[in-house]
Amino acid sequence: MHRFTTLRAATAAALALSLSGCATFSPDGGLAHVQAITEPSTGQSLARRDTNPAHDGAAAQRVAALLAVPLSADSAVAIALLNNRALQASYAELGIAEADLVQAGRLPNPTLTFSRLTDGNGLDIERKLMLPVMSLLTMPAVRGIEQRRYEQTQLAVAGDVLRIATQTRRAFYGAVAARQSVSYLEQVQDAAEAGADLARRMAAAGNWSQLRQAREQVFLADAVAQLTAARHAEVSAREQLVRLLGLSGKDATFTLPERLPDLPDAPRAQGDAEAQALANRVDILMAQKELAGLADALGLTRSTRFINVLDAGYQRNTGADGGHARGVEIEWQLPLFDWGGARVARAESSYQQALHRAAQTAIDARSQVRESYSSYQAAYTLARQYRDEIVPLRKRIADEQLLRYNGMLTSVFELLADAREQVLSVNAAIEAQRNFWLADAALQAAMTGGAGSVDGADGATARRVR
Repeated sequence: MHRFTTLRAATAAALALSLSGCATFSPDGGLAHVQAITEPSTGQSLARRDTNPAHDGAAAQRVAALLAVPLSADSAVAIALLNNRALQASYAELGIAEADLVQAGRLPNPTLTFSRLTDGNGLDIERKLMLPVMSLLTMPAVRGIEQRRYEQTQLAVAGDVLRIATQTRRAFYGAVAARQSVSYLEQVQDAAEAGADLARRMAAAGNWSQLRQAREQVFLADAVAQLTAARHAEVSAREQLVRLLGLSGKDATFTLPERLPDLPDAPRAQGDAEAQALANRVDILMAQKELAGLADALGLTRSTRFINVLDAGYQRNTGADGGHARGVEIEWQLPLFDWGGARVARAESSYQQALHRAAQTAIDARSQVRESYSSYQAAYTLARQYRDEIVPLRKRIADEQLLRYNGMLTSVFELLADAREQVLSVNAAIEAQRNFWLADAALQAAMTGGAGSVDGADGATARRVR
């Protein structure tokens, strides 16, 4: 018997589908859309890094140029978006999702079987070509689902970009503040050493009690301990920034500014922050995409619940005697045991789950924006109070004590004590200023969807929705 199977109608439909919408890879792998989402917040462009250093010259030169001058918050973010390897891994996630999308838009391969049998009656050759009809019919719906998953991946990568940008800003401000704190605590230690040395000499001369000498010595010991802790905190803050910048070895050399940026003249206006967050946050956009995708998947599951496999072909048989027979062959799994109810129930539950998660995401977003703005306002008020009231008052007291000392109306130890108090107030002002810039970064994250992860682990974790 000679048997050859084909299906003209299915072939024609398949060709029509392939000509009408053959999926192809985009030139940038979807990165331009991610940049369109993130650039208003970060002000930076995105680029993939080549694993081959010979092909990665432009990005490496850009990073080297930014490291050659003292860093700013913006330049630190620019380096992280170019050089953070975990973020580069998230960019590669776009390529994986796009490959799935392209695959979903391509025709499934037909199945060709060939057999050659010999018996006493002669030679029997069988050739069969089968086309997966159901895969062809459902391909537009499947491609639509993969399109939404691809868009969800783009939003997930955009969320990773925004989170890395936020973490880098926070790490930058923390590193600069730690450096400033070390500088001022060194001044505290110098003052404490001068006071302890003077107290030791006066006690040796009999002009100072052992109690007052002990107080100066314990103040020196406390200053040394605080400076040791501050130096470790400086190293820790700098290394956290190094990790986010993706630097290692000799490349981990950069210069930080001497002090934190000045406070703005006025805090940001709250405006309609909640509405802006609901419109712009990537986690809300992702939840909406997931909901739409699951709705389509639920419809597809309901439509195909009774049809598991459907293959069809046009059949022509040629026997050993040269006779011909024509007909149609259909292969269909009978739904005797599995009627698809479990698959439909699972799809419905997944949809309900996504619906409630989307609603909770919106509730969390509005709450986070309100909380972040309150923290931002409080941090600005406190930092301004240190800048405009507490530090100037401490300086005035120190100046008055210096005048009294010059007039021999006060002792050198009272002068040193006031100088120490002034330096400690300045150090507290640095912390308040740092907290303001951290609150500013947290407010930006709350507006874009990164508020829930700004304190998370370093690196990006793009999630592919499946």
